Amino acid sequence: MIMMKLFIVVNVDWFFLSHRKDVALAAKKAGWVVTIVTADTGKLKDIEAIGLKTINLPMSRSGMNIFQELGTLNFLRELYKREKPDVVHHVGMKTILWGTLAAKFSKVNGVVNAISGLGGFFAEDNKGLLARVMPKVLKYSHNRKNLLCIFQNDDDKGLYVKNGIIKPDQARYIKGSGVDLSVFCYTPEPSEGKIRVILTARMIIEKGIFILSEAAERLRSKYGDKVEFLLVGGLDDHPGAITKEQLDAVCDGSYIQWLGYRTDVKELLQSSHIVAFPSYYMEGLPKSLIEADAIGRPVITCNSVGCKETVIDGYNGYLIPTKDVDALVEKLDILLSNASLRQEMGRHSRTYAEENFDINVVIERHLNIYKELING
Repeated sequence: MIMMKLFIVVNVDWFFLSHRKDVALAAKKAGWVVTIVTADTGKLKDIEAIGLKTINLPMSRSGMNIFQELGTLNFLRELYKREKPDVVHHVGMKTILWGTLAAKFSKVNGVVNAISGLGGFFAEDNKGLLARVMPKVLKYSHNRKNLLCIFQNDDDKGLYVKNGIIKPDQARYIKGSGVDLSVFCYTPEPSEGKIRVILTARMIIEKGIFILSEAAERLRSKYGDKVEFLLVGGLDDHPGAITKEQLDAVCDGSYIQWLGYRTDVKELLQSSHIVAFPSYYMEGLPKSLIEADAIGRPVITCNSVGCKETVIDGYNGYLIPTKDVDALVEKLDILLSNASLRQEMGRHSRTYAEENFDINVVIERHLNIYKELING
């Protein structure tokens, strides 16, 4: 049997470990020769430790330097030309932008692009050069045989089809990156201690960090000695990143706490009572909310792209309008004051996760797509 080469190209190493590791390991087990191409932030060694080959990708996630961007394109073009992968799987808009072009120039057999949130590139108020040029570049690079796109929500698929980047029959739908339900198992909420409201995300303004901190302040007089709000996530180099000074200004270390980057997110979710995520970022399908559903927590999030896929309003949480602090305060107040409702919604969250986000289903669908590209 000829061993087929699979390259999984991801913008940064930690994102691969949190979102695509299980798919890569399953592909290797299925007989693929798997190589991970990603920018090294110190975690390439962790990827190699689980038995996967790695190549360091020279790419800035948020940089706009044209020479640096063209350098990334040329690196991938030369890499694909030299290594001749059978299938290339791009994850994230930057890798899709340059990787799909590189694959076209170097005549890679099969390409699959995973659209994990458009991140504002197609937002109506985004008038930047990249936002204007990007649809044209994508339309050119995607005009080829044997290319498929994985979408996590219908909104992103609609934008791609509307902009003429792909035809509808090139789209495949996988609801998020999945969760291992045996690891993120159902855990009843703690019966002792303060009620914990948790948000896990990169510290970016559009993730709703300040929306939640303002809502918390409005509830302080009623719940100050009974509740704690936890912000979990590291600082970022995104243009909308929040600084440590800004976080220190809204966090008092007790009622509102910023815990920084953590590796024990599962345990923090298990110690929480409510998950709040008032994001207005163009999400794919937030893994933090999938994990919250699996653990069995009620979720308050926005009725926006990606986020709304994780909650049935009134069943396992609440969907609120974006940037609506009043609505967030109202829904938090309901759940903070009603333990039995929290617990009922939490059980519903687990059921919803079992029906929609099982990692085994996600893996099977990815492997089928790889086979489809080989047979195409």
